[in-house]
Amino acid sequence: MSTNLLSTSAAIGFGGVVQEYLWNWENQQLRVVYETLGKGSPLLLLPSFSSVSTRLEVGELAKLLAPNFQVVAIDWPGFGESSRPSLNYRPEIYQHFLEDFVKAVFNTPITAIAAGHAASYVLQLAVKQAAFSKIILLAPTWRGPLPTMGASQQIAGIVRGLVRSPILGQALYKLNTTQSFLSFMYRRHVFTDAAKITPSFIEKKWQTTQQPGARFASAAFVTGNLDAVHEQFDFLKLVQSLTVPLMVVIGESSPPKSREEMNALVALPGVRSVVIPGSLGLHEEYPAVVLEAVEDFLFSNK
Repeated sequence: MSTNLLSTSAAIGFGGVVQEYLWNWENQQLRVVYETLGKGSPLLLLPSFSSVSTRLEVGELAKLLAPNFQVVAIDWPGFGESSRPSLNYRPEIYQHFLEDFVKAVFNTPITAIAAGHAASYVLQLAVKQAAFSKIILLAPTWRGPLPTMGASQQIAGIVRGLVRSPILGQALYKLNTTQSFLSFMYRRHVFTDAAKITPSFIEKKWQTTQQPGARFASAAFVTGNLDAVHEQFDFLKLVQSLTVPLMVVIGESSPPKSREEMNALVALPGVRSVVIPGSLGLHEEYPAVVLEAVEDFLFSNK
């Protein structure tokens, strides 16, 4: 596959060197934006999938890690400042992307820190090849919002099709990305400190959702089309197949269903875990607490 690394100054980041990775998928070139900060051992920092997914959500954590690591944070294809074409977003895209990106940017096994839905993709690549030396999962999830709420694959598919449609889809998407709705969702299961959900914070999140083509990958995530596994058994089997150290960080206020899945994960032999304040957005809300919780694991030789 033909790929190129190009520097760009057009993006707004968290103070690192912003670059673009040109990646081909099914004869279509996608521009994937990533940012590098710090010096030291390489560390890949992956934001969660969501309607507001962007590398900026891990920006503060990246800055805290930068004194000891060369941190690379990405905007997933279809999210953030990366290309957002009207693809049929599905796991194969992200599986191939992550494998190609890691191979192109790093020349040695690296530490990976993955938030939310990025967990399954990191685990799958780790099982497939020796890409990572250790893995940290932050509030890991594997099932999208609609399936978590009990929607069947058929219903989820209908919703996804509606949101992808030209006129009705854009209208439906706008209704579900209003600033009031984003604020509601953050208060419900993303942040725990309402004082941090300021109008300016929500304004920035809203701006992310309003980029051209933003609804396509977002609809795929919400309806479960980015679920890399579909059963708890398969998710746990990935962890059991790992040959590298794994640590899991859980937010004490995580939604009940998500917390059940995380508890099943950390009950497996050999999985290190810690519970800290926060919910599904703990990496953005409490970055310093996250770093403190994983510091010993990061710097240990085991």
